[in-house]
Amino acid sequence: MASTDTPDSEAGRDFIRDIVQADLDAGRVTDVVTRFPPEPNGYLHIGHAKSICLNFGIAQEFGGRCHLRFDDTNPTKEDQAFLDAIERDVRWLGFDWGKHLYHASDYFQQLYDWAEHLIEKGLAYVDDTPPAEMRAQRGTLTEPGQNSPCRYRSVEVNLDLFRRMRAGEFPNGTRVLRAKIDMASGNMNLRDPVLYRILHAKHPRTGDAWCIYPTYDFAHGQSDAIEGVTHSICTLEFEDHRPLYDWLIQHLPVPSQPHQYEFARLNLAYTVLSKRVLMRLVHEGHVAGWDDPRMPTLAGLRRRGVPPAALREFVRRIGVAKANSVVDIAQWEHAVRDTLNRIAPRRMAVLRPLKLVIENWPEGETATLEAVNNPEDPTAGTREVAFGREIFIERDDFMENPPRKFFRLAPGREVRLRYAYFITCREVVKDAAGQVVELRCTYDPATRGGDAPDGRRVQATLHWVAAADAVPAEVRLYNQLFARPDPGADGDVMADLSPESLEAMTGCLVEPALASAQVGETVQFERIGYFCLDPDSTPERLVFNRTVGLRDTWAKVQATERAR
Repeated sequence: MASTDTPDSEAGRDFIRDIVQADLDAGRVTDVVTRFPPEPNGYLHIGHAKSICLNFGIAQEFGGRCHLRFDDTNPTKEDQAFLDAIERDVRWLGFDWGKHLYHASDYFQQLYDWAEHLIEKGLAYVDDTPPAEMRAQRGTLTEPGQNSPCRYRSVEVNLDLFRRMRAGEFPNGTRVLRAKIDMASGNMNLRDPVLYRILHAKHPRTGDAWCIYPTYDFAHGQSDAIEGVTHSICTLEFEDHRPLYDWLIQHLPVPSQPHQYEFARLNLAYTVLSKRVLMRLVHEGHVAGWDDPRMPTLAGLRRRGVPPAALREFVRRIGVAKANSVVDIAQWEHAVRDTLNRIAPRRMAVLRPLKLVIENWPEGETATLEAVNNPEDPTAGTREVAFGREIFIERDDFMENPPRKFFRLAPGREVRLRYAYFITCREVVKDAAGQVVELRCTYDPATRGGDAPDGRRVQATLHWVAAADAVPAEVRLYNQLFARPDPGADGDVMADLSPESLEAMTGCLVEPALASAQVGETVQFERIGYFCLDPDSTPERLVFNRTVGLRDTWAKVQATERAR
């Protein structure tokens, strides 16, 4: 069903898995069936990844199955593009539902029949109270609600009105079907909740066949029962809905008796996971689309170069809890870094090039050096890189007047070039404005490969690219989309957008091996971070997105800002 990175015995336990095991041990269930029920009204995000891994993971671990079921009960917000994106993202994350792909719309007729059953039993009624008045009648958390005058209609009148709703006789918003439970209940969800509403809107799958649609609360549990779901696992915001879930299962002739369990949703610092806000970010042009690498969507993470194994590992590390909490962004980045460290090939790239001429290197001569592809993976082998008289190093690796703890290149100082030689800076060349434009250096031929036969040591090793075959590239440095850990806490969430979430750098140079990189392939730019080739790339224009840095620089930046 899915590829996993750790054996089941190392996956850890949690209270949901303990419940499943107890149900199996007691014989309450024989086959474990879970489901992932997304609404096709947007793209999946990192919070959904937690639910996907939990539902599909439990099914896998206990030899059961997990259904993918679209909760397509609101045609005004749904789109086929979202349906396609969700399927693509679940597969990318490493899971497969096999033949068990379902839609709530598959059950529209059955749900309608069950709604009539409730009416016939005197447990539901059609209400034409204006929406504002109906909201007022529901009461508050400290005051009971008031019965609607429509609550006392006869079964015959309610059936007639509901069938006329079905036939399309009434405009949107003029009537709803409500369950008849208890307007004085301490649980607001039991105060005669709406089960059906009128929506004259074309549905992506059923077209114009229906003009009334079930609410999530009515469709969800009954869909679970139809599919034989044993453990309906939801996030904590549905905990107060569970009594309604159970009430409907109890009062309808459903074919099975599923149970709902709740767990804490994923909350990540500096991140917004509200679909409403994500939609706004896209529609208002704050990002380039649902797959913008700054977005927390799975499509955005994929474009940024985050491997699905890192997402699964992150979910495993944070575990499944009963109480909501906020996960530090550094914990997320650490999981990504750990995964990429094992699998990403190493390459050299210079983002802010500074020309370096090796004066005692023969004109026109080139040496071929051996570079390691991944020191964490001996099977990754090596590659050849060319070295010559002119190379480029990172501008930040040189200072003319360095402070005490700056150990990189400076006038008169010797450093190591990665895979190459020891070099010493002899001269600094500046332009008319006084800017450093070139370094003149010498090399020690005896230090090929980076070691000195006399045992002398240097304090820094620099990466580089050869001028003769360097490939130009654009590099996009992505940071957090929001500037504070709790976006929107003081008002409009858009006011907390970070102006430094993207820095697009041109004039970068990369080693020629990167010219053959594939879109979506993530590599480590040595000493810089992990980068992924973006779909915007062409053979003439390489574009790399930064996935994550080599260190938790963001946390350091935030600590510095807080200290000021």
